[in-house]
Amino acid sequence: MLSVVRSMAGAAIVVAFTLVAMPAPTYAQTGNVQLNITRVGFIVGVGGGSGTLTYKGRRYPLSIGGVSIGTLGVARADLVGYARNLRRAADIAGTYTAVSSGLAIAGGARRARLRNSNGVILELRGRQVGFEVSIDLSGMTISMR
Repeated sequence: MLSVVRSMAGAAIVVAFTLVAMPAPTYAQTGNVQLNITRVGFIVGVGGGSGTLTYKGRRYPLSIGGVSIGTLGVARADLVGYARNLRRAADIAGTYTAVSSGLAIAGGARRARLRNSNGVILELRGRQVGFEVSIDLSGMTISMR
């Protein structure tokens, strides 16, 4: 009987140490983003811009590149929205692809939902002004400055 009690006590100690040693789960959070994108092109275009991520009370400057090529014109998009699924600010960096069926344009208004390889989802809205068919955000790359 004493050996059974010792075995149970030993198992309880092992379980207690395992629970204490396990890291606490990290919970994804949401940050606010503001992006300013400019694009100039004639057949082959150049696009990029800057922005800001506000996360846990801090502001992080962003650089934007890789905005679509192959159209004619000059355009600017000023977008605001959310960066979801952030575990740390650096998760926002990466190349983004469209999550939903497309990027909507209606009377200059833009809405986009994009995702990067870190699982961060950008939900953006804003206006596009200028002479160009559209700014394609799919393939956009964001880096922290």
